Amino acid sequence: MTLALVIPNYNHHIAIEKTLTDLAQYQLPCYLVDDGSDEQTRYILQALADKFSWVTLIQHPYNRGKGAAVMSGLRQAYRDGFSHALQVDADGQHNLADIPLMISASEQQPNALISGQPQYDESVPKGRLYGRYITHFWVWVETLSFDIQDSMCGFRVYPLAATEQLFSQQALGERMDFDIEVMVKLHWQGTPIVHVPTNVIYPEDGISHFQGVKDNVRISWMHTKLFFGMLGRLPRIIAKQNQNDQSLQTTQHWSAMSERGSFWGIKFLAQCYRLGGHWLCRAVMYPVICYFFITGKTARDASLAFLHRVQQQQPNHPQLNRPVSWRDSLKHFFAFGNAALDRIDAWCDRINLAQVDFNDRHILANQVATGRGAVLIVSHLGNMELCRAISSHQQKVKVNVMVLTQHAENFNKVLQQLNPQSSLNLIHVNELDPSTAMLLQQKVDQGEIVVIAADRTSSSSQGRVTYLPFLGQDAAFPQGPFILASLLDCPVYTLFCIRQHGRYQVYVEHLSDTLKGPRAGRTARLTDAMTQYSQRLAHFAQLAPMQWFNFFDFWRKDELVTRNHPPSPSRAAPLPTQDR
Repeated sequence: MTLALVIPNYNHHIAIEKTLTDLAQYQLPCYLVDDGSDEQTRYILQALADKFSWVTLIQHPYNRGKGAAVMSGLRQAYRDGFSHALQVDADGQHNLADIPLMISASEQQPNALISGQPQYDESVPKGRLYGRYITHFWVWVETLSFDIQDSMCGFRVYPLAATEQLFSQQALGERMDFDIEVMVKLHWQGTPIVHVPTNVIYPEDGISHFQGVKDNVRISWMHTKLFFGMLGRLPRIIAKQNQNDQSLQTTQHWSAMSERGSFWGIKFLAQCYRLGGHWLCRAVMYPVICYFFITGKTARDASLAFLHRVQQQQPNHPQLNRPVSWRDSLKHFFAFGNAALDRIDAWCDRINLAQVDFNDRHILANQVATGRGAVLIVSHLGNMELCRAISSHQQKVKVNVMVLTQHAENFNKVLQQLNPQSSLNLIHVNELDPSTAMLLQQKVDQGEIVVIAADRTSSSSQGRVTYLPFLGQDAAFPQGPFILASLLDCPVYTLFCIRQHGRYQVYVEHLSDTLKGPRAGRTARLTDAMTQYSQRLAHFAQLAPMQWFNFFDFWRKDELVTRNHPPSPSRAAPLPTQDR
């Protein structure tokens, strides 16, 4: 890998000398492009090129635009034999201390475009900051992905072979539209995009050449062209994504499925929620859900398979068409998005207990009154999170939830920004192991509630599942939650929270005073508890099929799937089986 610097400059005479002085330590050849600057700046740039032997000055006879200046530098670097070029702005906005991180990322992925992902301080003009969100949205539409998290940062490492291929085949905008367009079109070309977080400041004496009306019109026209360019590529994009999805469908464990949606995409939706509530958020979210529905073949097939099973059990189900079609599956996807909005509502205190039918609340109230903790066995059906949010707001019951955060990391991060309390009492685990049992025992001894989902096998539970009848066919249920409940030696309940007739209904049912008991009957005892749970799960899944949020093949043989983290002696040690 051979790297050069490219710095476009138009009348930036205040910060450029300091920028070059700071860059000297990296000992990289530099192409400084004078984009038709005034006489004073031309004189300064020529003097700096004479002062720094590693600087090559390229001069435009008149101002052509930032994009044209960057292209001149990149093409000259390519002609001179460099494989990569690091673009740095001349106005001192970029944190040059992050250059080693950028270079390291490029060395690890030499075919990728490495882009800074700005982390702004208070110096950023709010108009510029909010305007970026609009561009982010259109870039996600134009690429049909969240791969590009920021398309406007001018701190980048370009792979020059791929960039030159693009320049030789297409004409690009030469002004402020360049940074966006070149990134989108490189993505179309198949160039990977990698983001590196970097601090960006707006100096008090900085000079901006952004022309409000002209550049906004120019960028809007560019987005229009990119959008129609995307439409022409749409069939190929969808076919490729479905092909990739299909290749994983038959072997992939649910835990190996990454969260769909970038942090900035989910944050943009959160901003829509703040500004316009549900109506604006849905207006933006529904087209995104449609895209995920079209391109997510694994989730779409799993949805249809589940809904077919429900209809087989209840041929005249009022919520399903006869026969089940893609329209039912799309409604299923929309229900998932609406549940996410309800989750945000709950944590923003827009849903309270008076809006929830909780006829069984006395069961938990009586349990809490004893001063003894309990285990709640829950599922990914409905919206259990709503109960936790309400209980946290009221501060009457302390609820601890075991979560696999990496499978909803971006959503949880944005939710925490909306309400920091949302991350309270979450216990992050990779598997149910002895250390987890010890931590939860302390919670139970303090009279707190421990919540465990028991409808998904863990990434390291291979061989530790029980197959039970579920909607007409045996499905794998994890033993870990029930083994853990037996170790905690406390009352065990099931909890389901589903939306019916415009209101949430909470159902709490007693499962066992304790799952602890003699060793001789341990297997039968745990299997009986798991059977009761699976039967209640099937009941509520049929009652509210659109609120079933396990978008994977729930009936696939657990021992035949591939996991993110294959079991190892250290990671996959089972929970102790002896009673305490």
